[in-house]
Amino acid sequence: MEKRWDPEIKRFFIRIINSIAWGLLWMMSSATAGLYFELAYSNGKPVIYTILFYVVMAATLVLLIRYLYKIWK
Repeated sequence: MEKRWDPEIKRFFIRIINSIAWGLLWMMSSATAGLYFELAYSNGKPVIYTILFYVVMAATLVLLIRYLYKIWK
């Protein structure tokens, strides 16, 4: 069945799936690091860990958006 598909359509669907997968991977890893490892809030920990977590999360979000912009351009 795949042989009847237009190659452009196949590349388009692969871009859609990759965009969703990378977005979900970023969200799940950020939520895991923030909630499970308690980096999103500082309960008895030094505040630098919380600040570093948010800086790394923002930086990786910028990199993800840059990657998605590049593949959709």
